[in-house]
Amino acid sequence: MSIMKTAIVFLLLLLLTLVSSQTFHWGPCPTPMVQPNFELNKYLGKWYEIEKIPFERGTCFEADYSLRPDKTIKIVNARKVKGKTRTIEGTAVVQDLKEPAKLGVSFSYFTPYSPYWVLSTDYNTVALVYSCTDVLRMFHVDYAWILSRTRSLPAETIYHAKEIFSRDNIAVSKMAPTDQQGCDLGP
Repeated sequence: MSIMKTAIVFLLLLLLTLVSSQTFHWGPCPTPMVQPNFELNKYLGKWYEIEKIPFERGTCFEADYSLRPDKTIKIVNARKVKGKTRTIEGTAVVQDLKEPAKLGVSFSYFTPYSPYWVLSTDYNTVALVYSCTDVLRMFHVDYAWILSRTRSLPAETIYHAKEIFSRDNIAVSKMAPTDQQGCDLGP
């Protein structure tokens, strides 16, 4: 098999893995508006996942964002899987100072930064985050999160968050609540 055919087979297998665990849509990624005048320092700290377009298993998802001396953002994600706490550390960067709400996130030195766009936040209660992977502009895979500074949000706030995603052509029908009951992940 030629190198080109091998590469195509590998790409198709990779895409099949993505599609089987995620929601895909025909066409390129939407380009929603992000939080105007985003203030990274106010966004830092702990956020809890309330709902998401699913792609990971587990409960008690939380993320802690802090600024490193080199001005990159340290991300520590934690969750429970089968009763055990699992953590992973990543890095986020502001990719364009003109649009600071559009971050790039990576959890490995070997992977490029993925979009992490803060569409809306009040910094104290709720944040709406969106990411999209475009595949040859033929289709895209969505990721979306409703985050909170606490482990729960009022139903009205969640409803309003989904309205914002929908307004920006981000399908929320596959969003699922995150189980935040009995969560003690430690310090």
